[in-house]
Amino acid sequence: MAASLAGPGRRLLCCLFLCLSLSAAARAATLHHEWEISYQFKSPDCVRKLAVTINGQTPGPTIRATQGNTVVVRVSNSLLTENVAIHWHGIRQIGTPWADGTEGVTQCPILPGDVFTYTFAVDHPGTYMYHAHYGMQRSAGLNGMIVVAAAPGGRAAEPFAYDGEHDILLNDWWHNSTQEQATGLASVPIRWVGEPHSLLINGRGNFNCSAAAAGTCDATLTECAAPVFDVVPGKTYRFRIASLTSLSALNFEIEGHPMTVVEADGHYVKPFVVDSLSIYSGETYSVLIKADQDPNRNYWLASNVVGRQPGTPTGTAVLSYPGAPRSPPPTPPPAGRAWNDTMYRFRQSVATVAHPAHVEPPPPRADRTILLLNTQNKIDGRIKWALNNVSFRLPHTPYLVAMKRGLAGAFDQRPPPEKYAHQTYDIYAKPPNPNATSSDGLYRLRFGSVVDVVLQNANMLDDNRSETHPWHLHGHDFWVLGYGIGRFDPAVHPATYNLRDPILKNTVAVHPYGWTALRFKADNPGVWAFHCHIEAHFFMGMGIVFEEGIERVTELPPEIMGCGKAKGGH
Repeated sequence: MAASLAGPGRRLLCCLFLCLSLSAAARAATLHHEWEISYQFKSPDCVRKLAVTINGQTPGPTIRATQGNTVVVRVSNSLLTENVAIHWHGIRQIGTPWADGTEGVTQCPILPGDVFTYTFAVDHPGTYMYHAHYGMQRSAGLNGMIVVAAAPGGRAAEPFAYDGEHDILLNDWWHNSTQEQATGLASVPIRWVGEPHSLLINGRGNFNCSAAAAGTCDATLTECAAPVFDVVPGKTYRFRIASLTSLSALNFEIEGHPMTVVEADGHYVKPFVVDSLSIYSGETYSVLIKADQDPNRNYWLASNVVGRQPGTPTGTAVLSYPGAPRSPPPTPPPAGRAWNDTMYRFRQSVATVAHPAHVEPPPPRADRTILLLNTQNKIDGRIKWALNNVSFRLPHTPYLVAMKRGLAGAFDQRPPPEKYAHQTYDIYAKPPNPNATSSDGLYRLRFGSVVDVVLQNANMLDDNRSETHPWHLHGHDFWVLGYGIGRFDPAVHPATYNLRDPILKNTVAVHPYGWTALRFKADNPGVWAFHCHIEAHFFMGMGIVFEEGIERVTELPPEIMGCGKAKGGH
């Protein structure tokens, strides 16, 4: 036997052992981050305003990890007058539901001057993000990206090749504060947040200083200079694109360079080519481009508002070849698709299915179906959003704490309705009953059960208005089974579901006057928010909460307590 391991055989065995050791080491690594959250004066679009920063920067640092790593982020809240909570968007928090970072759902907020440590594992490769999940703080600048590489030798190896990669974080930006916005939304009559002043790419935009208040805008600042992405002729590049907009659906384009979509929300996609990408708040994509255009000039990266009549200039960055001058491209920035071209966006949604080599088949049928009618309503004269005529409100005591500690009366024990009059409701008409009720009740799911959720979009309080809503589920990925335009019929449309190769996602669009069907398995013990990722809409009640397997959650860390009925005890 000893002779058989000599020479090439021994070298092969040694290489195999080394690869396995490196893979195990990568999985076992723990990555530590120290973050101080503070307000700083920033000029991301050349206009100076207060922004919530991480270690003085917005966006915050990109967290780079490898599948299987443990990430530890020690957060110090130096905001002085504001609480903080940070959600790790797309990270499922298996075994650590208290680290999801959702104030009112999984934790009490981090008080001014306090320190809180988030510890969680990244179990799946892909492109993700993080952001504030307290009030409307996300739109103030507390956000960034998470990039998780596949474990060496793992089954999740990427089914595509590229020579280099770039990260792109898309955002929208207002000059008025989030406190002003929240107060306006809660006012009678409502003071809507309005269209954003700028669109940012990697935290940079360019506002027209002639329209700014005197002394507040400086277009010469490097802080608001267009980002530059360098490419080499003939090479293929992966662009990881994440949208953390507070309001805007976007159309993203790289001038002259078709994009091949290969990843969505951390899952590999059956590749398809687009000239521009529709992307909604809370979504991530990876696209491949070939640097095969004239290398003697530069090209625009352009972000444009769609789904709403835009009042915001194009957000821009520059794709630069090595032989091109360091100057803006010679062409105007692309204007993108027509803002009201719903079918272009709808077709992209339908085209996004699982890569043939990475299909995870969904369970063939659901144990429970929840039908949610998404409407705009009023409560005491205030405009709200509601599901099945119930507008969501967060409790003062986090659900996870209340349920584990048996705190009676911490939230409404009556579950919200899970059906509506789908056979008779006219989705193209204004709500026949404009008045809604509010509740902090939740849906309790049998652990291990398969749940279908169908989101139905409808007309708003104004005639002939229905908007796109991107819905995000915490703690899970779900299979996207189908989309439709018009009224969902549970006796007809389930037969059209894609059970062959549906994509797994954590955020999905519900198109104007349309429906979206998704399926997930309630197998992650905890309490999980499911809500529209438009900041103002969740603030106005467009969300629900699921509980599953709460009895399986281990002992809660005392640091998540200290508010509502959880005060004074661990």
